[in-house]
Amino acid sequence: MEAYTQKKGRHVIVVMPAYNAASTLEKTFHDMPAGAASEVILVDDASSDATVVIARNLGITVICHDANRGYGANQKTCYDEALKRGADFVVMIHPDYQYDARIIPHFLGFLENGICDVMIGSRIRTRRETLQCGMPLYKYISNRMLTLIENIVLGQNLGDFHSGFRAYTRAVLETIPYHQNSNDFVFDSEFLAQAAFFNFRIGDVPIPTRYFPEASSINLRRSITYGVQTLLVMGKYLLQKTGLARFDIFSAKSPNKNNRSAGQ
Repeated sequence: MEAYTQKKGRHVIVVMPAYNAASTLEKTFHDMPAGAASEVILVDDASSDATVVIARNLGITVICHDANRGYGANQKTCYDEALKRGADFVVMIHPDYQYDARIIPHFLGFLENGICDVMIGSRIRTRRETLQCGMPLYKYISNRMLTLIENIVLGQNLGDFHSGFRAYTRAVLETIPYHQNSNDFVFDSEFLAQAAFFNFRIGDVPIPTRYFPEASSINLRRSITYGVQTLLVMGKYLLQKTGLARFDIFSAKSPNKNNRSAGQ
């Protein structure tokens, strides 16, 4: 793929929350178009394989957790580090090669041109393609049901609320109190609910579906837990919006008149 040239003065950082990604990290990294990011940061959540060694050999900036803290905690470190390093745009992609990193420049186009504040890669282009490419039937059904509910509750029209390929403007990460979120997988659902609550513009683009043995995936039991937790997040959102209750996850980190934060 041809090299991508960032707009002058824009600082783009790609972050990878990683856990035992040694077999797929290099393929994910090499799919990124040259020049798509100023820096790539991998946060390793105490992997037991060679993830850290491979990342360093690829020239990736590596930050290691001293113990396994969970997927959500990993993302918190990713975003803290990206903000600390002055990122204007942050792209989060799982290093498990389940997502097509070639799409990064297209994500950035929506953000750089002020069309969206949040971009998500949607794996659900068609039912046939998604299932033929390996997404388990129970995951497909649960994804469709949860995405429908989330679209209704949050007033969105997205194809896949549960993708591990996302991009954010700096204002999003400066506004959303993501440190109040779970350290587990439901972090992602909380984050999108927060983005909707603060009136950030959320968009998506279709990406290929990739499911294979090396790609990380939670099992049925954890999927059920994640689904229940996501529904609870939707309940919190409705209670907050109607004024019947207040939750810390919907309290902006720091008011900024330049941020698109209404929702109160």
